[in-house]
Amino acid sequence: MEDTAGGREPLTPERILDAAIDLADEEGIDALSMRRLAAALGVEAMSIYHHIPNKGALVDAMADRVFGEIELPEDEDDWREAVRRCAGSAHRTLIDHPWASSLVMSPLSPGPQPARTRYMDWLLTLLAGAGFGAELAYRGYHAIDAHILGFTAWHLGHSSGLKTVLAGRNLQELVDEFIATEGAAHPHLAEHARLHVDHGPGDGRRDFLFGLGLIVDGLERARERG
Repeated sequence: MEDTAGGREPLTPERILDAAIDLADEEGIDALSMRRLAAALGVEAMSIYHHIPNKGALVDAMADRVFGEIELPEDEDDWREAVRRCAGSAHRTLIDHPWASSLVMSPLSPGPQPARTRYMDWLLTLLAGAGFGAELAYRGYHAIDAHILGFTAWHLGHSSGLKTVLAGRNLQELVDEFIATEGAAHPHLAEHARLHVDHGPGDGRRDFLFGLGLIVDGLERARERG
């Protein structure tokens, strides 16, 4: 049973999701267990199951809650700017919750995903309202969605892997070592590596927006051709 003695705040699905997301943000999704979550909430693990049927449903609800943070502009006349705002918001949100990208793409349970559904319907409605036919809207939706989720997951994986490769060194040292040993044989890759140093680590936002711009401009040309 739930413990509400001593004026303790009652357990609710919202409290459970808040605590689970905080735990995943701080320690990673692999650190999440019903026992750890219950300890954070100050309840017995069985109390959680009164609100959430299983861990798979919990994790899916967490990912959908994160997706609900994404801006879906309703005040933008230019469909391209609306997509840029939405996609930029999605990228920032998923960077803030780095465990969520893969879970949005691969749900663990068959339950509803209301925030994800609202996003999908918003984007398709936006494209239809901008004059996209059903076939082009279908392809455009997938191109935009794949860039949001795919680029963000790629960036997070690349950033995590780079920390392992660096092993305490800075990026300049690693690039200088590569250029000294491999630069002559791979001049274009050496130049690319230098640009990584010049651009700095950042959050990948500039590259994200560059790729998004290519997609949006290409879709606009396709829409104009009919």
